[in-house]
Formats: sequence, C-alpha cells, structure tokens
Amino acid sequence: MESGGGDVGRASLAAGVMLMLAVSGVGRAAELSPGQKMAATVIQQWPDGVLPGMKTVWGYEEGTLLDGMAAEWHATANGADFAYIKAAVDKCVGPDGAIAGIKPETQTLDDIEMGRAVLLVYRVTHEEKYAKAAKLLHDQLAVQPRTASGGYWHKKIYPNQMWLDGAYMAEPFRAMYAATFQENADWDDIAKQLLLMDQHMRDPVTGLMKHGWDESKQMPWADKKTGLSPEYWGRAMGWYAMALVDVLDWFPKENPKRAALVDALKRTVAAAIKVQDPATGLWWEVLDKGKVAGNYLEASASGMFTYALAKGVRMGYLPQADEANAKRGWDGMLKKFVVTGADGGMVLHGTVKVGGLGGTPYRPGDYAYYLKEAVVDGDRKGIGPFLMAGAEMEQASTEAVGQGKTALMDGWFNSQVRKNAFGPERLFHYKWDEDANEGDSFFGYALERYGVQLGELPAAPTAANLKNAQIYVIVSPDNPTKNPTPHYVDKASGDAIEAWVKAGGVLLLMSNDRDNTEFDHFNTLSDRFGMHFNPVLSHHVVEPDHGPGEVAIPPGTGIFGDGWTAYMKDTSTITVSKTAKAVVTDRSQNGGGDVMIAVAHVGKGAVMGVVDPWFYNEYADGRKMGQYRGFEAAEDVAGWLVKEAK
Repeated sequence: MESGGGDVGRASLAAGVMLMLAVSGVGRAAELSPGQKMAATVIQQWPDGVLPGMKTVWGYEEGTLLDGMAAEWHATANGADFAYIKAAVDKCVGPDGAIAGIKPETQTLDDIEMGRAVLLVYRVTHEEKYAKAAKLLHDQLAVQPRTASGGYWHKKIYPNQMWLDGAYMAEPFRAMYAATFQENADWDDIAKQLLLMDQHMRDPVTGLMKHGWDESKQMPWADKKTGLSPEYWGRAMGWYAMALVDVLDWFPKENPKRAALVDALKRTVAAAIKVQDPATGLWWEVLDKGKVAGNYLEASASGMFTYALAKGVRMGYLPQADEANAKRGWDGMLKKFVVTGADGGMVLHGTVKVGGLGGTPYRPGDYAYYLKEAVVDGDRKGIGPFLMAGAEMEQASTEAVGQGKTALMDGWFNSQVRKNAFGPERLFHYKWDEDANEGDSFFGYALERYGVQLGELPAAPTAANLKNAQIYVIVSPDNPTKNPTPHYVDKASGDAIEAWVKAGGVLLLMSNDRDNTEFDHFNTLSDRFGMHFNPVLSHHVVEPDHGPGEVAIPPGTGIFGDGWTAYMKDTSTITVSKTAKAVVTDRSQNGGGDVMIAVAHVGKGAVMGVVDPWFYNEYADGRKMGQYRGFEAAEDVAGWLVKEAK
C-alpha cells in the first residue's frame, strides 16, 4: 500500500518562511515550535507539495502530509500553510473538478484520502470545482466493493479484505463530506466501517488490532478461523486511531453511534499505551514484540498514537491522565527521530516506507516481513503525523483549563443561510463550522485550545437551552438588509440571558457598524449590562489604506498580552454605564475616546462587548493581514471567557 515521490525548482525559502511565520498569527512564541519548524521545512523543500521525481501529487501519502499542514494551520493561523495545501490541490483539480492522477476503476481507498484537502479548500474558498472533485470521490465510494458484512474492500485487487489503513483513507473524508453537504444518510455507514474493524480485528485480550481481515478466509496470510493477518503492525493501528479522532470532529453529537466510536477510541489508545516503550515513550514497528530481536521503534506509528492520544484528551474523549503518555511520545520523537539537516530544515528519521498484505511480490504479513521493509528519512507518512502531533502539543498546555465547559454560538439572532454547492441551505455567518472568510471557525479553534466543547443555538435563548452552557456568543444580529426575516432580541430572550449571566454564565456580544447589524433590539440586551452600542460607522477603511482600522491594544488590560496593534474595520462604538468598564479605548478616531471593548461583572457572571466581529476568519486565519494578530486576539478572548466561566 505505500510509496513516495516532485520538483524542487525554487531557491531556498527557509528565511522567507520563517519571516512569514513570525508575522502571520503566531506572534507570541519566542521561537518556532517543532511543528512550525517542520511545516516551514516542508514548504522550503517540497514547494507546492511536489517531491523530487514526482509526476503527480495525488495520493494518500500526499494527503496525509496535507492533513498535517492543515493541523498546523488550525493551531497557528499561519496562512502559508493553507497556501501550500491549496497549491498542492490545484496541481490535481481541474477547472471542471476532474482529478488528475486517479483511476477510479482501480477502486482503491488510497485514492480517497487526499479528498480531505480538497474539501478543506472548498470550505475556505467555496469554489465549485473543489466540490465537484470531492463529489467524484464520494461517488466512487458509492460503488466500492464490500465484504459480506458490508465493509469496504481495501482495493479491488484485494477482495473481501478490510485493512486498518482504509479506516483513515476513507472515513474522515466521508465524515467531512457528510457534514459539509448534509449527507445525513452516510453517518450510520461511516460508523459501521469503523465498528466492523473494532469488532473483528481487535484481540479481546490485548486490545491490539491486526493489520488485515479477510472475511472470506481465503488469503494465505489469513487465519483460517478468524481471517486475521498474523501481526499487530504499528502504523496500521495508528491509521485506525487517527481515523477515530478525526471522524469524531464531524460526527453528529446526537447520533447514537457516536458513543460507540468514542468507546472504540478508548479501547484503541488503552491498548497502545500498554505497548508504549517505557524507556523512550515510542512505539514499535510490530507493536507487541518490543523485546524480540530485529524489532525497532518506528516514527510514523509513534506520531499517530501521540496525535490520537493528545487530541483525544483535548477534545474530551479521553481522560486528562492520558496526556502524559502523549507527551512521552512527543518527547521521544524529538529525541529519537528529529535532526537538523544541512540546509537548516528538520529531518524526520525512522519511517518504514511500506507495509501491506498479499500482492505481487507476495507479502505474508508475518514478523519477518514487516522487519525487512525499508526505513527511510523524510517520508510523508511520517511527517504528516509528526505535524499533527506537533499541532496538538502546541495546545497541550491549556487544554485542561476549559474541560467540561461548552461555548454556544448564536444561530438565532444571526441566522443568515446560504446554499452549498449541491443545494441544501445552512447557517453560515459567524459560525463555528464555517471555514470561509465569514465564519468563526478559528475563534472556535481558539476555544478548543482550552478543551472547550463547541455548540450552536439555532433557537431563541431560554433558561432550558442555556442551562448546560457556560459561554454564549452573539455576533452581529441580523437587520432586514442581511436577512429578510430577522429574529430580534425580545424581552423574553433578554430576561433568559440576563438570568443566565447572573447565575454564572459568560456572554460575549460582538456588534458591527451601522449598516451591517441591528441596534435597537440588540441594545435592549446590552444595556442591561451597561454597554450601549452606538449605530455609527467608525474606523471606516477605504482600501488599500488600512490605517483607520488600526486600534492600539494597551498593556495591562488583564485580557490581552502586551501592547500591540489590532485591526477593527468599520465598527460601532460603545457607551458604558452601570458597572461596565472600558477595556480598550481608541483615541486615534474622531478626536479620541471611542470605547471599543468593555467588560462588566454581573452577579456571578461576566459580559464582554466588542464593537466589531473583529477576528472572524478573514482576519484570524492568517491568509490576510496576519500582522494584526487576529488569531492571537481570538486566543486571548477565549482565555478570558474560559477563566470567567466558573
């Protein structure tokens, strides 16, 4: 199942990449993290995703690398990471959505994996060609051969066989596709594929999972009673662990199969921890034979388990105690596998190049087979998981702070909808799950850094539907020019929100300028907390002059880091009263004195008011004007919200 292969035709980009990182939303760090350094190395050495000697970039190895770049982008808001992903995808996806480099007639799950990168680019840009390309892959899965019990064949040439590798090749893409295009009929079958593996490929004693399962029991490598291959290959089980944590990103919370997937993840990581090398924190090529001659510690499996453990803890699927095992794995990777290359970039040693079953020449899947495959440097199957694990470790220091807390995004007062490429409407403006400019997904990532769970409230707030939330965010309520049927704040909503705040809830109110939000009804809510949003057009920007949008964030706010310059384009202003206090007052506009951010403590709770949506994706994801540190602002606000949420 595995291989390698693009064109280095650029001068060294290391210095330029380091400069981009320094100004693109990762502003606080005194030095780059290992994950950031590796991402910079990837961009330097393999421009646009192309490796020396490659004719096409489409494939699961490239897709895994791009998954790692996406994880780094989401953790650091470095726009160069997304530019890299898009450039790689654009080498494969034509104007009509056709994909260069795949042969659908081979019916291999390996061809599906890079669809995740295609979907990401679609979700950010909303260009139809990417949706069409993703649909081609989704349609291919509709005719993928299946075993008697309904599991996907790994490839057409491997009849009746499920491989653990296939869990990662297909199911995270399917989950992302189902969430993006509301293919709700897919959820049960996504769970079925993963749970078939859990049921049939896991040893009931050790909890470890065999690489392959031939349901027909016809393959020479298959046990005649179970159909299972002989050994517990590290990377195979690593693929499965990563598939589970990534599918859960998208899997509906209300679907009853979700709990079974979380349980499968718990079983998987518990078994992995038992065979984690006590001396190094790493994992072996053959997982349960660490003391057998010839076995070795392997980089890709170690990265995969480290990632699955760390993300599982951060997202609340696994106990906080498991984070120590993830950290041991990460520290071990840095000591054992990572060195600095001659060009100053990072080199990852220790990735086994390939692992498979059957085929020509025949691979028996026994211990001797796994040990004879080549171990290489700079392999994308190792670098992708290294980047993913690195992105998680960049968030590990804060992930316990908000565990058990939920942040709701309003979907009622701002309830604008639009159709996706294939028809169904969905809420899109300032929403956690919207990756385009208008979305707030990067604010969501900032909250998830603290272990906070995200939710949406597409109904009027009441005591009942606010009860289990600790944080509630309302952004730029609709006026009739934005939504012909707006939902206005009324007394009942205001009463429910005020009571919730007084009981300990933390409320974030983000307004907008006079033309882009509703003020009269919104102020009936904000006035309760001493914050009146003034319906003006302040800080008006006429491109390309960004100066009027610059706002000085002073030191000593107790919310934000040391003094720096933020960017708030076309805003309202705030008049404070009662117990509300100005946190940021901009004296550069209109002769001075515009309150831009205010806070109030009311009862046991707290409220923050901001005159602008401020760090929605366009100004937080690092693709535009990263020098204004929008993602850093989102992190700071998220930190304040979590701290105040008692």
